[in-house]
Amino acid sequence: MKTLVAFHGDPAIKEKYLARVMAHRAADEIVQGYGYWKNGKGCAVGCTIHGSDHRAYETELGIPEALARVEDTIFEWLPAGEVALNWPVDFLTAIQVGADLSSIVAEFFLWAWLDPKEGLLEGLKPNDAQRVSITRYINAVADAMKSPDAALAARAALAALAADYDVGIERGAAKLIELLKAAPMAEVAVA
Repeated sequence: MKTLVAFHGDPAIKEKYLARVMAHRAADEIVQGYGYWKNGKGCAVGCTIHGSDHRAYETELGIPEALARVEDTIFEWLPAGEVALNWPVDFLTAIQVGADLSSIVAEFFLWAWLDPKEGLLEGLKPNDAQRVSITRYINAVADAMKSPDAALAARAALAALAADYDVGIERGAAKLIELLKAAPMAEVAVA
């Protein structure tokens, strides 16, 4: 499997998409709950790729589709206002040109569930029915993370993070930015 390289290792690609999203932000064209892309407006993903196909992140930006789905989900669940409207800019800004983002969704998922201070299992007793249920869910999603359906698994984890548990989607957004900034640089094979 070929490793994706963020922005295909080309600073001009990052500049193009970041400028696009910043222009949409300045024109107040980034809209929650509006749909992906129509009439020159859209969500985080729509304003980035001018479309709705999350797979385009891979071909156009060198960013895994699963991360596009996580970006999209966080955007829609952030409270309305500046944080949400700035989210697409913050997301792209955090990613280094040439980074290997292949493990970020899994790292984010594991943090959301298992972090000893902020994870969703924290505070539940070992034999608590909720803990047993969540542990089963974690194992199922962890298995799914190994498959091409990882994007769906990531979206499910975010759904639990944002909807079923009050841990704060804003903290999740901040954690994802932290992980993106710390992503290792991709090792590119020399021909």
